[in-house]
Amino acid sequence: MGQNKLETITNLFEGKEIRSIWDSEKEEYYFSVVDVIAVLTDSKDSSDYWTTLKRRLIKDEGSELPTNCRSLKLKAKDGKMRNTDTLNTKWIFRLIESVPSPKAEPFKVWLANLGSERIDEVFDPEIAANRIVNYYRNKGYTDEWIKKRLTGIVDRFKLTDIWKDGGIEKPVEYALLTNEIYKGWSGMKASEYKSYKGLRKESLRDNMTDIEIALTNIGEIAARDIAKTEHPQGLGENMKVAARGGRVAKGARDLYEEETKTSAISKENALNYQYKDDNKLIENK
Repeated sequence: MGQNKLETITNLFEGKEIRSIWDSEKEEYYFSVVDVIAVLTDSKDSSDYWTTLKRRLIKDEGSELPTNCRSLKLKAKDGKMRNTDTLNTKWIFRLIESVPSPKAEPFKVWLANLGSERIDEVFDPEIAANRIVNYYRNKGYTDEWIKKRLTGIVDRFKLTDIWKDGGIEKPVEYALLTNEIYKGWSGMKASEYKSYKGLRKESLRDNMTDIEIALTNIGEIAARDIAKTEHPQGLGENMKVAARGGRVAKGARDLYEEETKTSAISKENALNYQYKDDNKLIENK
């Protein structure tokens, strides 16, 4: 994929139009099923093809794919917004696997190679580590930044391990606790912070400035160390500790801003594109 393009499934189709829409609540892209089918097949009527395929998937395979479709309004060729069957990235890949077309074969091979690579990483985790380092290098991040990022990931595990000891189990609970820390020093939960920076599915931390990363780390380390001392149990008690960790970082933020006369919160991001709207997803910077 080119460095000047948004890295989503649309890039796999070499410039062919795949209508897509962003669901900010679920933080998922949804892609038009009939557009994907039109690219992968020679069918004159992709809607009819999809109706037949959907029937076969349900009757012959008992596939969950059709039930995971969402009917969302996308702009049609006549310029009007019409309800369209869409699938998220996971189920679009499953759709590709289900299309019996020579044009789909390169995608199936690509997916098979991805699966093979992940299995290789199970036997040799260093392959995964190298993949991560090379990914960040290709994005233009320095080796020093990459070292800090990997250290931050390890430190994050230390915090989530403490939360786990405190009875936190569900992903939504980890998200709530993280939001409490963010709100404590930035005034925004993670999704709001991402929106402020013009992000969607991209990693918030990958798009933070040095001071934003430092304040995030302070908040999480403070929450971790308080929890290690006080051993909070359950979501309610851990939320209070997370808020206290956020306040520690807020104190550091206030001092930084007082001394530098500069806001610690920045709209700056590492993207080389910007989002315009749901039907025209990107515009190069």
